[in-house]
Amino acid sequence: MFGFLRLIRWPNLLIIALTQYMARIFLIGPTQDWQLILGEMSIFLITLSTVLIAAAGYIINDYFDIKIDLINKPERVIIGRYLKRRVAMGAHQVLSVLGCLLGLWVSKWVFLVSVVSVTLLWFYASYFKKRPFVGNLIVSLLTALSLLILGVHYPQNRTLVLLYAIFAFGITLIREIIKDMEDVRGDISHGCRTLPIIWGIHRTKLFLYTLIGLFIPTLFVAANWLQNPRLGWMFSVVVLLISWLVYRLIYADTKREFGALSSLCKIITLVGMVSMVWIVF
Repeated sequence: MFGFLRLIRWPNLLIIALTQYMARIFLIGPTQDWQLILGEMSIFLITLSTVLIAAAGYIINDYFDIKIDLINKPERVIIGRYLKRRVAMGAHQVLSVLGCLLGLWVSKWVFLVSVVSVTLLWFYASYFKKRPFVGNLIVSLLTALSLLILGVHYPQNRTLVLLYAIFAFGITLIREIIKDMEDVRGDISHGCRTLPIIWGIHRTKLFLYTLIGLFIPTLFVAANWLQNPRLGWMFSVVVLLISWLVYRLIYADTKREFGALSSLCKIITLVGMVSMVWIVF
């Protein structure tokens, strides 16, 4: 059981659930009705569906990456050590089906997003993860979908939800490319064609600088369009953290240093999540 919980990354699942509930309360609202929202069946089913599908995604990703992970992260390998491969595949299928059925219970549109998510997770893990940039885009899109699915079901404040989805997409894309730089050794030994492998670390860094240079103005333009000064202040804090990220990225050269940068991206994501509380007051 402990191995299974590690396999499905339960802390990440908890963060997904908290993010969706915070978005429902603080972005969609009304915030003063937070007690009623906590007992609302729709958000409970959407969150449970998302968590089940994400857990299935972690399982199938590890299922296809056993050999690579034995090199990159041997201490994290669960399938084949604590859990049989056929059991892992069965768990993936059950969780995926349950997640989609719960989405159907809410609405046909939530069901459609759920099916798209399950499909993307399968193709990412089985094929696109080893291809340059496409795999990074898929993971980033899936992260954004965890918020966009709320905008699909709730009509209120969809623009604000979309903005946070864009933020999640951008930070996740940056982090995924950094993770590829961190995992070059294991990826190259198993025929992966990620950006750091086909371009090299230096050119991949230049590409990241370009992405960041596009990402930051997008946030401020959106904040100005929504005429929410608190969003501008929040993004200013994010820019400071991203500036520190860029500074450390310039000198990063080892697996450990790229791992630290990946953790910094998680902190930036956490800042964004917490800011949901602040921007509505």
